[in-house]
Amino acid sequence: MEALRLSFMVILVMATSVQSQGGLKAGFYSSSCPGAEAIVRSTVESHFKKDPTVAAGLLRLHFHDCFVQGCDGSVLIAGSSAERSALPNLGLRGFEVIDDAKTQLEASCPGVVSCADILALAARDSVDLSDGPSWQVPTGRRDGRVSSSQGLNLPSPLDSVTVQRQKFAAKGLDDHDLVTLVDFMAAGAHTIGQTDCQFFRYRLYNFTTTGNADPSISQSFLAQLQTLCPKDGDGTKRVALDIDSQNKFDVSFFKNVRDGKGVLESDQRLWEDAATRNIVQNYAGTIRGLLGFRFDFEFPKAMIKMSSIEVKTGSDGEIRKICSKFN
Repeated sequence: MEALRLSFMVILVMATSVQSQGGLKAGFYSSSCPGAEAIVRSTVESHFKKDPTVAAGLLRLHFHDCFVQGCDGSVLIAGSSAERSALPNLGLRGFEVIDDAKTQLEASCPGVVSCADILALAARDSVDLSDGPSWQVPTGRRDGRVSSSQGLNLPSPLDSVTVQRQKFAAKGLDDHDLVTLVDFMAAGAHTIGQTDCQFFRYRLYNFTTTGNADPSISQSFLAQLQTLCPKDGDGTKRVALDIDSQNKFDVSFFKNVRDGKGVLESDQRLWEDAATRNIVQNYAGTIRGLLGFRFDFEFPKAMIKMSSIEVKTGSDGEIRKICSKFN
């Protein structure tokens, strides 16, 4: 089985190595800064060893960046009126990893590697370090010169599938991308992330103001969640979004949704929509899902597509010297 997985991953790397999208290309820094990807990888790995949960933070950071003004590093800008100060972004983390990598890259290759590219590479490395697939990231993004806390239209854990679909479609992403990339939704990377009790406790005790629990939650899982999040308990207590394997990037998240064990309402609703349910079933099934191989193949493709949203290349934007500040 391990030999089969290794063979599959070789095919995956070959399939993604020639990817070029949105004016980006794999190996963009091969001449201008040959060690760029290795520096980002070692930086992410160093932080990951100290705190594996930073992987979910970096994935979420990349998603939030791409869904607002495209993948241009605008979410990294600090300031009271900047994007990262908006309410949906207040829980973002992983900024120190990006800043650390940027400092090293500026020492090695001044003014060459964009913060937007560092973020895209760090997201890939986070998945790889969490036992997920790896892929060649098309690079060549430039950093945006605008970052505003106004007008953000990010997917929310409270969104219906219809609303999620509309928000993804606005960025050129379809139902398949929606389900495949559900790991990036507002509460973080769902296969390796966590969320606060306050974001789902309403499902446990007073769903739709009926005084009852959300009927889509399996009874055994409901009891487990109520133990973790008592009715009048601490709303900021953190709970794994994939309780079965919270530090491993795998398909158990989709199996949980299939079995009524989705923590967030938006996750569980994927099982109730006919189109998204079929995709979830494909990933969750041990036969059709090929023990996760299907997801390992589809996820990198969806990531490359998402990380190419409205990118700035060529003479657009800038290459920031400090990721949290415009030049």
